[in-house]
Formats: sequence, C-alpha cells, structure tokens
Amino acid sequence: MARTLKFGRKAARSGSPKSLVIFLHGYGADGADLLSLADVLAPHLPDTAFVAPDAAERVPGAPHGYQWFSIPRFDGSSEAQSLAGLARSTEDLTEFLAQRAAYEKLPLEACAFVGFSQGAMMALHVSARLPVAMAAVVAISGRLVVPERLEAEVTARPPVMLIHGDRDEVVPFDSMSLAGDALTRCGFNVYVHVMRGSGHGIAQDGLQVTLGFLDNFLPK
Repeated sequence: MARTLKFGRKAARSGSPKSLVIFLHGYGADGADLLSLADVLAPHLPDTAFVAPDAAERVPGAPHGYQWFSIPRFDGSSEAQSLAGLARSTEDLTEFLAQRAAYEKLPLEACAFVGFSQGAMMALHVSARLPVAMAAVVAISGRLVVPERLEAEVTARPPVMLIHGDRDEVVPFDSMSLAGDALTRCGFNVYVHVMRGSGHGIAQDGLQVTLGFLDNFLPK
C-alpha cells in the first residue's frame, strides 16, 4: 500500500491550471527545498500548478531530511534495502501523481516531473513505468537507477531533459551520458544541457533550460 506523502502546493496564477509540475527533492532535503523554484517559474507558466512532496522516509541521523531510498555508501544500508526503498517510493510517487492530477482535474499527459539529484533518479524511474507518458521530465544532477531493467519495464516514454554540472562532486558527470544513452536506446527523446563550471546544484542556466523545456512541452 502506498504511503501518504506530505507536500506543499502553489496554485496556478491564472486560477485555472492546464498543467502540473511535481518537484522531487534530493537526498536529505524536503519538498520545500524545491518548491521555491515555483516563484521563478510561475510568472512564465501562469497556467501551471506546482507541488513538492516530501519522501516518506527520514534520513538516518538527519531528523529534518528525507530520502526516497537509502544509499549504501552514505548510510551503510545493503543494496537489497536500497532497492526495496526504491520500489516503495515508486509506489508512493505513482499514487501521489495520480491523486494530485485528479485534484487539479488534469490527465497525466499534462503533468511533468522536475527532479534534483535523488529526486531526478525517481523522476526518470517512475515516469518510465507509468501507463501513459507525462508531458515532460527534467532530471537535474541525477542518474538512471537500475538501467539494466529499463528495456524490460518501460511502459511510457516522455520527453526527457538531462541537466548536469560538469564539476559535480556528488553524482559523477558521466552519469548524464550513461542515462542518455540508455534512454535513447529504449526509444526516448532525450535532450541534454551541461552546466559549465557547476558542481552538485542547479545553476542559473540550468533553471533557464528547465523553464524553456517545460514551456515547450506543457499544454497551454
């Protein structure tokens, strides 16, 4: 059974949403960490509502941070525990997406994920396993988890924008090309942007590319 996710929401400026963006936070953060990006995007996307859930699990030893799944090299968990967490959060997020789309009276095809770091991993993983393709997926500073399972499990192929800093000290920069190659082989339309001179974060040019991508693919 899917767990209920707490979330923050910012309504569409127009008062009548035609699309929905779901922000997915990174390891040790929470939804509020990314929901502030709506203040930057909303003036350009007046018909878009924004939500940002907290993952269901707390990060061990960090009472104010959440994780979508455990990371063995950070917390000493096993690979099996990490994959079990991924499976549970996939169920959580799939149900959350369905509920929020229904609340906004929108189809999944009018929704987009914008994920950062571990949230980017969730965005890529979940969107490929939905019954229909979302409008767009933006994955920033992340990677493709269990790429060996993608071909057998893919059910939807949304357009994907991969954004990564070439000086990322947390998730290796080559994770972008590895993900892009795997997604392309499975029939996805993949776009990439390199944040030159940037580490593990969202640089201004990355945010601008995110806005342009959403503006291009979200329904109007």
